[in-house]
Amino acid sequence: MSKNLSELSGRRGLQENLFEELGILARKDGTPETGEMDRLSEKFLFGKANIYGTATFYDFTKPENKNKKVYVCNGSACLTAGTQHHLHEKISEHFSAEEIGHMTCLGRCHENSSFHFDGKNYSACSDEQLNEIFKSKNARPLDNYHVESLGHAALTSPIGELENYFSLLKSWIDSGHDAMLAEIKTANIRGRGGAGFPMGFKLESCKNEPGETKFVVCNADEGDPGAYSDRYILEQRVHALLFGMMAAGFIIGAKWGVVYIRAEYPEAITITENAVRDLYERKWLGENIQGTGFNFDFKVIRAQGAYICGEETALLSSLEGQRPEVRTRPPFPTQRGLFNRPTVVNNVETLASIHYILEKGGKHYTSIGTEKSKGTKLVCLDSHFNRSGMYEVEMGTPLRVVVDELGKGFKHRVKAMQIGGPLGGIVPVSKIDSLTVDFESFAQNGFLLGHASVVCIPENFSLVEYVEHIFEFAAYESCGKCFPCRLGTQRGQEMFAKARTSDYKIPRVLLEDLLFTLTAGSLCAHGGGIPLPVKNALQYFPEEFDRVLESR
Repeated sequence: MSKNLSELSGRRGLQENLFEELGILARKDGTPETGEMDRLSEKFLFGKANIYGTATFYDFTKPENKNKKVYVCNGSACLTAGTQHHLHEKISEHFSAEEIGHMTCLGRCHENSSFHFDGKNYSACSDEQLNEIFKSKNARPLDNYHVESLGHAALTSPIGELENYFSLLKSWIDSGHDAMLAEIKTANIRGRGGAGFPMGFKLESCKNEPGETKFVVCNADEGDPGAYSDRYILEQRVHALLFGMMAAGFIIGAKWGVVYIRAEYPEAITITENAVRDLYERKWLGENIQGTGFNFDFKVIRAQGAYICGEETALLSSLEGQRPEVRTRPPFPTQRGLFNRPTVVNNVETLASIHYILEKGGKHYTSIGTEKSKGTKLVCLDSHFNRSGMYEVEMGTPLRVVVDELGKGFKHRVKAMQIGGPLGGIVPVSKIDSLTVDFESFAQNGFLLGHASVVCIPENFSLVEYVEHIFEFAAYESCGKCFPCRLGTQRGQEMFAKARTSDYKIPRVLLEDLLFTLTAGSLCAHGGGIPLPVKNALQYFPEEFDRVLESR
């Protein structure tokens, strides 16, 4: 990451964004032409190598994406469901191998057989429906999943009439920055993206930084296979997110909010853009909002396919048109973030919780949940459950309640669940009764709550194959900045692939050294987090790995 490039990118502000323009140039053929990138180099005063390096990083701008017409999901939930091989065969009847790409993941984990075609996502289609989709190009992508809350509904309750909904913001603006911040600090809400960092602390840190230009950035690059809670908010409760970003902007003194939405969620992008446009028409955005003196504008950015952009500093580099490599900290984004200006980065679920906190009060919010994990959490269940769907539960809810009462149990025999995305732990079903849905319970038991997405691993699915899949995913999605992650994840995938397909035995000392190096040496949680599920698998299912590991 270059501070100078950050400044150069920021000279044109958000209205003319280098990253956005690269994505637009790639829409025609799947990758921008060299001459077009040269013109961007001159316009933004970036070196040609910098522009090319950025374009070749992302799934949907790199040269390998040229002429791709359809994308098959290869996420963990679709993998363990076993639906994608047949889907790929059927798609191959309509498209050549060069026209078929992949996406990870499409957020259709509740029904699988997921693919992207002609700007839309589809799932659970019959062979006849597939033929009709590719024939007409006008098929409506159906998507149905169960949504339910258990206890307080902070995120799943209806928005209602918009003027009434946003009038709450006006009343709090009258109360002032400090009063609004104090209410959020009282609520003690922690980030829902995985790290669990206190939101109030982050807002206060940015508020106290000097500078006239600050930003609020929503990390809507929900890439964890198994998770679709952010997609739910973006598509069905988007005004809760926009309200939260406006409130955060008022607190820290920001005039711009950026919603960075993954390209794999095309419907969410359209819905968010329409909602922003509507708020401008209603005079709830722009200058002197509703006569309060508060100015705030939005920019919706379509991401281009990179899991690492879920890491906040990589996301900021991406927004600047640089390669999305993780930045060293300090300085933290609240000190030097987008375009080197103080920036608050939070995920969708966290920001969408602000309206409920300001409406009901911080003390009320602290009455929900556990001592250290306050409020509610959205949990996503995949297609292995009898009632897959997205559920809002209070922090501290027993995991057994989620599995049996909400999900109605498993459709078939399941031996483990990976909870919290590819960096989350692999939880054997024998541990269900030991866990509650909160940060502390999972950490104390050697797991990670993370995004609270649940991907089931059936009894007949090899954990050796699943660990290889985790390493393959991590290697493909690594930003490449640090050696332990860039090389270690690739070596992990190679070792397990070789052991799975031949009589090669992985030396236990070598594997232990690899996992230690990833944990201790990686720059961010991408490489540092991958060892957790691997260790869980080795700990709870040692008999499955005896065939591929050297004897003790």
